[in-house]
Amino acid sequence: MLNVTKRDVLKVSGSLIGGIAAGTTVTAAERTDRFIVSTKGKADLSDLTVVHEMPGINYSVVRGDESAVKRSVKSYEADVQIELDSPGVNDDVPTLDEADYEGPNDVLQWDKIDQNVPEAHETTEGEGTRVAVIDSGVLETHPDLEGPLNLDLSRNFTDDGGDHNPVGGDDHGTHVAGIVAADNGGGTGVNGTAPKTDLVDCRVFSAGDGASFGDILAAVVYSANIDADVANLSLGAYPVPRQANGQFYGKVLNSAMTYANKEGTLLVIAAGNDSADLQHDKNLISLPNEGAQAVSVASTGPIGYGLSFDLDDVNSPAESPAVYTNYGTNAVTLGAPGGDYDLSIGDPVGGVPAYAYDLVFNTVFSVETDEDGESEQVPGYGWKAGTSMAAPNVAGAAALVKSANPDYNANQVEAALKKAAEVPDDYGKEYYGAGYLNVVDAL
Repeated sequence: MLNVTKRDVLKVSGSLIGGIAAGTTVTAAERTDRFIVSTKGKADLSDLTVVHEMPGINYSVVRGDESAVKRSVKSYEADVQIELDSPGVNDDVPTLDEADYEGPNDVLQWDKIDQNVPEAHETTEGEGTRVAVIDSGVLETHPDLEGPLNLDLSRNFTDDGGDHNPVGGDDHGTHVAGIVAADNGGGTGVNGTAPKTDLVDCRVFSAGDGASFGDILAAVVYSANIDADVANLSLGAYPVPRQANGQFYGKVLNSAMTYANKEGTLLVIAAGNDSADLQHDKNLISLPNEGAQAVSVASTGPIGYGLSFDLDDVNSPAESPAVYTNYGTNAVTLGAPGGDYDLSIGDPVGGVPAYAYDLVFNTVFSVETDEDGESEQVPGYGWKAGTSMAAPNVAGAAALVKSANPDYNANQVEAALKKAAEVPDDYGKEYYGAGYLNVVDAL
């Protein structure tokens, strides 16, 4: 069973959530038009617009006046609107379009080299599994993702009126999805850990409007109800006061996460990029990675890989903790490749800053505008760092374990990953929990 020492009961105030974002901590604001309500007892939602029913747990997300909400249910809180933010280092690295990228160039994917993914693929490539990516959307026209992506099941959980595809230039979810399941685009692209999994896109971020806590909860429940074996959440909120004004948000979060686990969906969640010691932060907590049943993933990466393209000839090894990663023995389940950086190393290599090669390389897109002002999302390849990148490396590995062991439940898949992991001798357990991800041994 997962160690839930810090995860049994979360006491969170919606007004004090530090931010749910695909990157660093940002501020959050209560919405006045949407509410998360308990449907226990004599709840009557007939005077409200139900946004998400969330079948399987006793909560729904509704829209309406608070006076009507108060008349309809016994327990509720305002939904929380979160702004999207990303680690600064990711803003300055280049994007390669299909014409510029002379793939396949597996040497750029140090994370897959380090994890010996080609050897793992001799056993399985993730056949018979399903992975949900709860993020900013997955570009369905990317040649490396159109194969694994299940368009029938992919959903937009926001109320922005669009489909599951990303809005504007936000390629975070596309990069995350590629780490999980990129299928090499017919031989010219990049590789994911589980390229033959059934990939489901659950978009919870909108351009300019960020994400809603209720949408994220609904996506978790949906993932469980479509029999996803794994759900990846490369998002998080920190710092959140452990002892806050109410327990409502903690209860609904733990209800959704416990339900998903019971239904067989392993929740793989980024530990966060705040360089925070989650073990000794007293009255603060990180969500949802410290919620019930979470597999919380810290990030590692090499320094100097682009100087030699040899993981045996780097300044710091691939398993060394990333400078930005959150840590804490009971707050981290596994460490995994997510990229690191030292902006001072080396001259540009092939027109790319040397430090960029220590980030994780995978699927992205750029936005191009023609002379008529029409914008187009153009598939490409690029680098990002973060626990956001470490989590999908674990999610892909979990899909491989499930594929090789179809009868495993979520806890058994997690146990296999933890049993195979080892804590590197040169670093403390607080960065790894059970240890550093080892895909081959997990199989």
